Amino acid sequence: MPPSMPDAGLADGRQAPALPWTLACLSLVMLLSSQATSIANVGLPTLMRAFDASFQAVQWVVLSYLLAVTTLVVSVGRLGDLFGRRRLMLAGIAVFTFASLACGAATDLRVLIGARAAQGAGAAVMMTLAIALAGDAVPKERIGRTMGLLGTMSAVGTALGPSVGGLLVAALGWRAIFLVNLPLGLLAFALASRHLPDPVARGARPSFDFGGSLLLALALAAYALAMTVGRGDPGPVNAALLCGAFLAAGLFVRVEARSRHPLMRPALLHHPVIGAGLAMSGLGTTVAMTTLVVGPFHLAGALRLDPAEVGLVMSTGPLAAALAGVPAGRAIDRFGAARATLAGLVAMAMGCLALSIIPASCGIWGYIAPLVVLTAGFATFQAANNTAVVNGVEAGERGVVSGMLGLSRNLGLVTGASAMGAVFSLTASMGSTGSSRAEAIASGTRSTFAVAVVLVIAALMLALRGARAAPGREP
Repeated sequence: MPPSMPDAGLADGRQAPALPWTLACLSLVMLLSSQATSIANVGLPTLMRAFDASFQAVQWVVLSYLLAVTTLVVSVGRLGDLFGRRRLMLAGIAVFTFASLACGAATDLRVLIGARAAQGAGAAVMMTLAIALAGDAVPKERIGRTMGLLGTMSAVGTALGPSVGGLLVAALGWRAIFLVNLPLGLLAFALASRHLPDPVARGARPSFDFGGSLLLALALAAYALAMTVGRGDPGPVNAALLCGAFLAAGLFVRVEARSRHPLMRPALLHHPVIGAGLAMSGLGTTVAMTTLVVGPFHLAGALRLDPAEVGLVMSTGPLAAALAGVPAGRAIDRFGAARATLAGLVAMAMGCLALSIIPASCGIWGYIAPLVVLTAGFATFQAANNTAVVNGVEAGERGVVSGMLGLSRNLGLVTGASAMGAVFSLTASMGSTGSSRAEAIASGTRSTFAVAVVLVIAALMLALRGARAAPGREP
């Protein structure tokens, strides 16, 4: 039996969980929470007709989920550290499952949006604690392949969301994209209740930092709204949201420095592995999101593909990430997380560089080949970086650090969608027509991925700096 798991049984008399069933549960949890992120997008046109609503109204079905996940990931990680990760995971799965039922039964758009926010709250728990519980259940010599497996399931869920959602909407209607979570959620709850580890916290249990949690949530919500609703445009509303985000973030830092029981210890951010890992996660996810933002425009506008062909080509990225996840995890366990992190970032830089210089005349394969290199590199980097960060912290803070990883990933997603989308829109001259439009879009693609190269190089510098500073340092 792995040394990180109890030999005879748990404190409440239950038998120690079997590792394969534990991994099956965590994989299913990661799959559910990731597919719920992308599955609703495909149903937006149908929801506009069903509720006789504008796009600005129905987009909150997507935004409410994203906002709930983004604002809660750190807080739920800390709650897991304080009150038990297994107990909170069960609550999160239950909330996610019943919120899915409420989404499917909604007869009013406002009810649907509220249920999606509740679903996002449950998903925040599931995404965050899956990584932390993997660190509890799996011995260190196998944590790399476990992170690779969870990364694979996340990529599979993200890729399956639009395709499965489209089939469900066409065959059964929009309610099916939410009700499909019911049997899977119940299965996840049954597996979690029986097979998840339940490490017992030692010593006095500190109080929860409600003030810091509220300030962090306000800062993140303001930033996410500015980046999603306003697409980062420098208008007065967005300027106010960004000012509010920075003000709340500044107050959060001040409150945390004075709190006896902070939501997160400031020293964690100064640790060479953890601080650099969080920054690299945000940069890497921003670059990965760029492929989803730029890809459809380049394939349809510059390469003249029809919608079916665009979808097929776009699926190669998540497929490459899914296939690379488990082999990357094995490489991490064999060669170390630091080397795998560097290898993943180098592959990402090569893919971005190729996309920034290859002309559109190279056709579909001139886009697919660099995309595969980039996304496989991202899968390797993400698994290695998560492994290094989780292994670099004590078990009592694994939940909050997992939440910080989830936060950096979500901030990368919203920043990639808004900031990199703005770069593409600016450099592609979207108002062009005819053949000049195709040339402008190809030029915008190259310019946007040139910016992505700079971001990956910044991540590489952080990785090298962290690798040099890590020995002998503790958070």
